[in-house]
Amino acid sequence: MTQSKLTIAFPLKKPLFSEYLSENSLILPNGKRSKSAIRNSLQASTLDGVFATFFSCATGGVLLSNFLLDLGASNVEIGLLAAIPMLVNFLQPVGAYLGDRTTSRHWYTLLIFSISRLLWLFLLLGIGWFLVDPRQAHNLLVGTLAIVALTHILGALGSPSWVSWMAALVPDRLRGRYFGFRNSAANLTNLLTMPILGVMVSQWDGGTIEGYGIILCVAIAAGIISLCFQFLMADVNPQIWGSDSRSLPKTEPTPPSSAIALPSFLKDKNFRMFLLYFGGWMFAVNLSAPFFNLYLLKDLEIDVSWVTLYNSLAAGANLLMLPIWGKLADRLGNRPLLLFVGILVAITPVLWLATGTHGVVLWVGLPLLHLISGATWAAVDLCSSNIQMEIAPAKQPSSYFAIAAAVSGLAGAVGTTLGGFIATQSAFGGFVGLFAFSALLRLMALLPLLFLQEPRSQSLRQILDNLASFWLKPRLNSDS
Repeated sequence: MTQSKLTIAFPLKKPLFSEYLSENSLILPNGKRSKSAIRNSLQASTLDGVFATFFSCATGGVLLSNFLLDLGASNVEIGLLAAIPMLVNFLQPVGAYLGDRTTSRHWYTLLIFSISRLLWLFLLLGIGWFLVDPRQAHNLLVGTLAIVALTHILGALGSPSWVSWMAALVPDRLRGRYFGFRNSAANLTNLLTMPILGVMVSQWDGGTIEGYGIILCVAIAAGIISLCFQFLMADVNPQIWGSDSRSLPKTEPTPPSSAIALPSFLKDKNFRMFLLYFGGWMFAVNLSAPFFNLYLLKDLEIDVSWVTLYNSLAAGANLLMLPIWGKLADRLGNRPLLLFVGILVAITPVLWLATGTHGVVLWVGLPLLHLISGATWAAVDLCSSNIQMEIAPAKQPSSYFAIAAAVSGLAGAVGTTLGGFIATQSAFGGFVGLFAFSALLRLMALLPLLFLQEPRSQSLRQILDNLASFWLKPRLNSDS
């Protein structure tokens, strides 16, 4: 596919792009500004996200958890599966250090993520080995966890560069709308594929493990295709981006981010406040979040096809709400949405205490719970990512993203580990005590947001004044 044939609809107004490009300097590999290059880059990034989501559906989430349960995984091993992606985020500062010393965001990202996705070919070999000799179940379980660990280690090394690449390409005033649209496309993929994949695994004639292997083959191909779309995205040289190209020659690179990030981080009170929120939030969330699917599959013994259907409902709600949250984030700011919607997300674990296997719960309660979760998490995920781009410095922000990911990853890993321990202890009430404790900590984690300052974010008083004027204006017109 050539760049001229990329015709996906893109809901951004051209005048906004023209205005942005006339006021800002995006330094492309040839040193020129190109409006069409940015537009095509964002379209290609959307398609990249669609195929990458299909890959993630098969190599993570409920399908991978169900695969490990079929191999005889314990609660501790399921908790370890959830903790690995967060724990290895502590390597993201190393990834920022390496990525900022390259001259191409594209080639560095391509190298890292192509290796991480091809690693899953070894799991295919392991599944084939297990089908010949079922006694290798434990070895396959350990091998799967090893592949997950290696994959996320590479992902931690590549993520800061990728986030910095997107921060350079997406105009800051359109980030809410663009990432809302991109995430909507990804969630539409999740919505359509998860039920199909769940039914395929559940109903496969050769068994669920063989069925998972077939799905994994297709997922690896989708993961490679997603990387191919990155060839259509404008590359960014981290040695140039963030500097003033009119006053600084290209032969004189900006200071490496690793040389300036740590002192800036120590002096940046606003960023430290964000880290306090982000770390506390990830700890509280991951105390219970990795165990919701486990609770359905193991304790309630609900079939995996039903669980994937519930997850698809959450993805559908996420899909519908993302464009709305994106527009509100651009208008009101990310911090107010994180506060208001965060309260709803915080009390969600309490609602899980009313679940069971009754017909009304299966057909109404659990679907409604997943719809609420999907709609609210759409705002939290979107605004958490965008607010990092808002408060990070313009010059090579990779280290800021990496520090945030490292802190949140470590906190999330500790939360998951502790959650797995609490879930196995009857003295704490098992899942009931775990969900209630997580809800309390989530509410407490929102407090640092009250002291966080975000550029272009409206204050609570401004938001209330706007709401008041919105409701009072029709009444005044009717009275007159």
